[in-house]
Amino acid sequence: MNELKLEKLLQVKYIKLHFTLEVIEDCVLPKYKSSALRGGMGEMLLRVNCISNRNCEICEYEPECIVRRIIYSKMRIKPYFMTSGDSVGYVINCENYKRNFKKGDYVEFDMILFGRMIVYFGQILQAFQMLGIYGIGKDEVKFRIVRIANSRRETVMDGENVYMPLVKPMYISDYVSYRINKVNESDKLVFYTPLSLKCQGVYCKEFNICEILKSAERRIYMLNCYEGIETERLNTDDYAPILLSQIVKESCVCRFSSTHDQRIALKGIVGEVKLAEVRREAMELLLAGELVHIGKNTSFGFGKYIVK
Repeated sequence: MNELKLEKLLQVKYIKLHFTLEVIEDCVLPKYKSSALRGGMGEMLLRVNCISNRNCEICEYEPECIVRRIIYSKMRIKPYFMTSGDSVGYVINCENYKRNFKKGDYVEFDMILFGRMIVYFGQILQAFQMLGIYGIGKDEVKFRIVRIANSRRETVMDGENVYMPLVKPMYISDYVSYRINKVNESDKLVFYTPLSLKCQGVYCKEFNICEILKSAERRIYMLNCYEGIETERLNTDDYAPILLSQIVKESCVCRFSSTHDQRIALKGIVGEVKLAEVRREAMELLLAGELVHIGKNTSFGFGKYIVK
């Protein structure tokens, strides 16, 4: 029964886009670029679309606001556990932590759009093009988009032309099927970006495989709710692997929040987890978690791991 439920859960569409940016001047960029890119995208969307002086609470157009629909996903089914600040429609991930760049250097990042968010690709692209003109970070570093490629390595944008037929959605199940043929009997998870996960109301300072599985299931369930797909929850306790060992390190990312007008510290853990007795159902769920990211702050790239 769980196998059928999982198969249904994985029928959410996505596209993964790989951006290549070229900086057009010697510069210093923020260390944590995922946050800066997300914040910059939001700012550009507001500049183009907001007609109410950014006062969302009293805006009569808020229900139809494209900025709200992109930055804070509008759920068709509202999960009981979801807070108003959650966003599930996209993930931005940049693992380049270098700060000093020369004119002509490249910066690469990935953006994954899920479900209905795919239709906003044009507005998101426009926002990043504007961000390149106005600049990113406190130094307002200018850049241009050199190339955007899809997960098949096909060129969606070559700097000037956009080839929309190549913005072809896939299903999460397609990703899982592809990866499960690659990993064979893998038994290790490597977390590259902070995992911010609560267990019984307290943020985890060690890896807990049961909570990791639950977080992957929860995230995919939320994507189904975003799409308006009614589906049943999974009881992941039925097939949780055994955690043999772990290497864990606390991590903290500081970002400036324009909403709160202050710097905020986002905390989590990175490291490795070695597992045993990983059943197929657990492996499929973990592989899906690779793609969607898990835990909190996923729109900033948190919760990225690889099954090795």
